[in-house]
Amino acid sequence: MDIDKLFKVPKLPTSSKCKLPDNPTPDMLKKLKLDEQANSRVPSEPAAQAAAVSAAKSRRATVEDEPEDDMDASFAPGGDADYYVEEDEEGRFYGGGLTSEQKQILSIFERAEGEGDQDESEKVSITSIRRTLLRFERAINKNQGQRSKYPDDPSKFVDSEADLDNAIKALLPLAQFSSLAYPEIIRSGAVTLLVGLLSHENVDIVIDAVEVFHELTDEDVGDEGDEEGQGASQDALKVLIDALVQNSVLELLVDNLSRLNEAEESDRQGVFHIIGVFENVLGFNPDLSVQLVSKTKMMNWLLERIQQKTHDENRSYAAELLSILLQNSTPNRQELGKKDGVEVILKVLSQFRHRDPVDADETEFMDNLFDALCSALSEPEIKSLFLASEGVDLMVLMMKGKFHSNSRSIKTLDYAMSGPMGSPLCSNFVEALGLKALFSAFMGKASKKQKIMAPASEDISHILGIISSLLSNLSSDSTDRIRLLAKFVEVNYEKVDKLLELRENTYSRLKVVDAEIEAEKKDILAQEVVNGPEEDLFYLRRLDGGLFTLQTLDYILAWIAMEDDGVRAHILQMLERKNLTLRDIVNTLRVYHDNVDAEVDHDTEGKTAGGIVGMSHQEILENLIAFLEGCL
Repeated sequence: MDIDKLFKVPKLPTSSKCKLPDNPTPDMLKKLKLDEQANSRVPSEPAAQAAAVSAAKSRRATVEDEPEDDMDASFAPGGDADYYVEEDEEGRFYGGGLTSEQKQILSIFERAEGEGDQDESEKVSITSIRRTLLRFERAINKNQGQRSKYPDDPSKFVDSEADLDNAIKALLPLAQFSSLAYPEIIRSGAVTLLVGLLSHENVDIVIDAVEVFHELTDEDVGDEGDEEGQGASQDALKVLIDALVQNSVLELLVDNLSRLNEAEESDRQGVFHIIGVFENVLGFNPDLSVQLVSKTKMMNWLLERIQQKTHDENRSYAAELLSILLQNSTPNRQELGKKDGVEVILKVLSQFRHRDPVDADETEFMDNLFDALCSALSEPEIKSLFLASEGVDLMVLMMKGKFHSNSRSIKTLDYAMSGPMGSPLCSNFVEALGLKALFSAFMGKASKKQKIMAPASEDISHILGIISSLLSNLSSDSTDRIRLLAKFVEVNYEKVDKLLELRENTYSRLKVVDAEIEAEKKDILAQEVVNGPEEDLFYLRRLDGGLFTLQTLDYILAWIAMEDDGVRAHILQMLERKNLTLRDIVNTLRVYHDNVDAEVDHDTEGKTAGGIVGMSHQEILENLIAFLEGCL
C-alpha cells in the first residue's frame, strides 16, 4: 500500500479567473482596478431585469424588511441617527436610547426648568392672579345662569359645571403666594363667592371648595425659607381667616358634614378636608374654638363620629379635633358635659380595657380621647360627671390590666383626683381597690396580668400626683386614709425607700439645671440686672428640670413623716446616711409655698368640698413646714 497516495492533498477546483503573477507590475494593478469599477457601474443582465421589476413594484404601497447586514441610521430605534453616535473617544456608550421625538420633548422640559424663574414670576404676578380669579367668577356666573335657566335638564349645565370644577382647582396654587394672592382674593370678592359654593347643589363642587379652603388656610402657606416672606404670609393668612369667619364659613362647613356620605371615597375626603380646615383655623386663632362649638352642632357631630364602630382616618381626626376644642376652653368643656360627652368618651375608651389598639392610627385615636378627657377634668362639673359615670372604676380596671391603656388611665386619675374637688374621687378610688394597683405600679412589681416591670418616668410623675392628692383630700380620721398610710409601713418601709431613691435621682438631675442657670445669671449680671420676668423663666426651667417632681416627693415625705412616728424615724435614718436632714425637705417646701397660686387655693367651693381639714394647699404647706422645723 502506498502511504503517500492515502494522504495526498486533493486538488483545488480550478477557476476561470486569471491569476495574478507572483510579482505583478503596477500597470497590471491599475488595469485591474479600472475593470472592477466598470463592472460595478454596468449591471449584468439579470441584475438589470431585477431592477426593472423593483421599479414597477415601487408604484404600489409595500412593506419590505430591511437587509440584516444594512447597518445604516434607519436601523436605530425610532430612526434616531444619534443612537450609535453618542460615544466618547474610548467607545463608551452614553446614549439614552431615546427617539428623536422623545429627545425633543425632553429638551422642552429642560428649557422650561432653565426658565423657571421667568415662569414663576409670571405665575405670581398680580395680573395672572386677577386673571385666575376672573375666570373663577365667570365660571360661577355661567353655571348659576344655566342652572337657573335649565333647572330640570342637567345636560344643559353639565359643561359649565366641569368648567367650574377646573376654575376652583386653579385656585389651589395661590396658597404658595399668599402674601400677594390673599389680599386680591378678598378685594375681588372671591372669598364671598367661594364660601357661597358651600351651598351648591352639586356635592362635588362643595368638596372642591372645601379642598381649596383647606389648602389656603394651611399654616405653611407662602415661602418658608424667607423670614420676611413668612411674616407677610402669616399676616395675609390672618386677614383671610378673618374674612372667612365673617362670611360664616364655620357654620356652613359644619352644615355640610351631614350632606357627605363617607361610604363614598370623595365624600370621605371632603370630611377630612373640613376637619382639616377647623384644625388650621384653630391652630392660627384658638379663640375661635368657642365660636365653633357655641354657634354650630360641631360637638354633637364629633361625639357621634367617635362612637362609630369602624375605625378610619376621619374617626381618628375627629378625636384629635375634640381634644383641640377642649384644650384651653372652659365653655367647651362645660358644653361637653351638657352633651353627655364624658359618658360617651368613657364608653368608647372601655373597648381598650381588654385589647390594645390595632395600629398606630388607632393608638393616636385612643391617646386623643384620653387627652380630651384629661383637659375636661380641669372643670369641677366634669369631675362630678366622671364620678357619676363610674370613670374612676373604669380607670382602676385599666390600671390593673396589661395593655397600653394602663399608662393613660394613671394619667387620667391624676387629673381627676387633683384639687379640692377631687376629694370624692379619692375616696371612690380607695373603695375601688385602687391602692394595690397604684403601689404595684409605683414599685415596678408585675401582677399576674402585667408584663412591664418598671414604670415609665411619666407614669411615676402621675403616680406621685395621685398619692399627693390622696394625702391632701382624704379626711384625717377616715378609714381610707388609714389604709393609705398603712401602705408606707408594710414590708419594712419599702415604699418610703423608693420615695427617697427617687428624691436622690431627681435632686441630682436638678443640680445640673441649677448649675446651668447660675452660669447664665453670671453672664447676665455682667451686662445688666436680672429682672422679674427672667427669674420667672428660670423658675419654669427648674420645674421642668426636676423641681416639680422634687416638690411632690418632699410634700409626700413631709405628710407621712407627720402622720407616723415609725415612718419619720426611718426617713431621718435614711437621710442621715446621705448627709441630709429634714432641713433639705423644708427648703424645698418653702420654695413650693412661695410659688403656689393663693387665689386658686383659697377657693371657697374647694374648702366646703371636704379637703383634709378644709384648708387650702398653701395652708397645708405652712403646717407641714412648721411641723418639720419642730423636729429639727
